[in-house]
Amino acid sequence: MKKIKILSVALFLLMTQMSFGQSAEEIISNYFENTGGFENWGQLEGIKTSAKLNQGGMEMPLDIYQMKDGRQMTVINFQGKEIKEGVFDGENLWSHNFMTMEAERSDAETTDNFKLGLNDFPDSFFNYAEKGYSLEFMGTESFEGSETYKLKLTKEPITVEGSQEQDITFYFFDTENFVPIAMHQEIKAGPAKGMISEITFSDYQEVGGLYFPYAMTQGVKGQPGTPIAIDKIELNPKVDAAQFIFPEK
Repeated sequence: MKKIKILSVALFLLMTQMSFGQSAEEIISNYFENTGGFENWGQLEGIKTSAKLNQGGMEMPLDIYQMKDGRQMTVINFQGKEIKEGVFDGENLWSHNFMTMEAERSDAETTDNFKLGLNDFPDSFFNYAEKGYSLEFMGTESFEGSETYKLKLTKEPITVEGSQEQDITFYFFDTENFVPIAMHQEIKAGPAKGMISEITFSDYQEVGGLYFPYAMTQGVKGQPGTPIAIDKIELNPKVDAAQFIFPEK
């Protein structure tokens, strides 16, 4: 009898895990289907997002470039100056120093962590299993009045101050439309270390047959976030390769 009970419990746990796995896969399948189709997402070569960031009542226009080959760049227009952040040319990760306006390379650890995410274009969930990521269905949860599916995405470990740390993000998918409306991730370094970063997504609109959020907030869980309003999204933009290259003195 004891063996039967143990077998029953083991079988129940196995079936539960299988059910969760199938549910997670089903949610992601519906997500891609509802936002334009998996094949169409796979045909993207690049995305340019033009937006305005509201920082303390001050609006800052910015353009975000994400290319399939890994090149990335954020260009901020601040007080008549063009400032580049998070620029990756395929090998170097660099940004402008806000104080000196000089271009500075990121340290090796930051660059290596950044490179781990290069295969996330156009989306972290795109072919996630082939990347070695794991996805777990955590159940349903209410988020700001909306019923959501909570998913746990575990990616390749990152390095923080010389030690490996798990890279885990929790996503909250709207149960009606199967699109993410928020994501949570623990901050691993800096003054906010140990706190939970929160990004929200809303106002999904169609661009070239694909759907993108046109309103976002970014901040720390439990605190007011910084609003980001999307003005325009351009698919497969033409970008001068020289814009990504680190400017040598």
